[in-house]
Amino acid sequence: MRRTLSKLLTVLALLPAALAVAQPAPAYDEAADARADLQRALVDSAQARVPVLVVFGANWCGDCKVLDLAFKSGAAAPLIQKNFRVVKVNVGRFDRNLDLADRYGVPLKQGIPAVAVLSPQGTALYATRAGELADARTMGDSGIHDFFARVAANAPR
Repeated sequence: MRRTLSKLLTVLALLPAALAVAQPAPAYDEAADARADLQRALVDSAQARVPVLVVFGANWCGDCKVLDLAFKSGAAAPLIQKNFRVVKVNVGRFDRNLDLADRYGVPLKQGIPAVAVLSPQGTALYATRAGELADARTMGDSGIHDFFARVAANAPR
């Protein structure tokens, strides 16, 4: 009985750590310096000769999580990796980094996730203006891929 109780207590003591490991990492780093991340991406994009894809979203947003997963392991993942340098910008509860969205013509009131495509010089080349990705959950993997294939095809190098 003591041995069983001891094993049970050991398992219970390890449970919080196991649950923490099992949780997926948040899609957006809430402590990130978006401006510094963007500057690094612009430098990298100039060297790679690809545009920067700025993704505005938040960790509470289900569609943002779906898009983040599509970028990591969906059909769009290799397309995104080949054609863009990605910067994820946390907008919190629409109380963070709103000036960056405004600077690049992204109307966050139309929904998140939202994106802007920037030249390596930081010029806005494209922005979602009508909440095109705000329903990423219903777009599905192929819809997300097709959307970014169109964006990539139209993005100048």
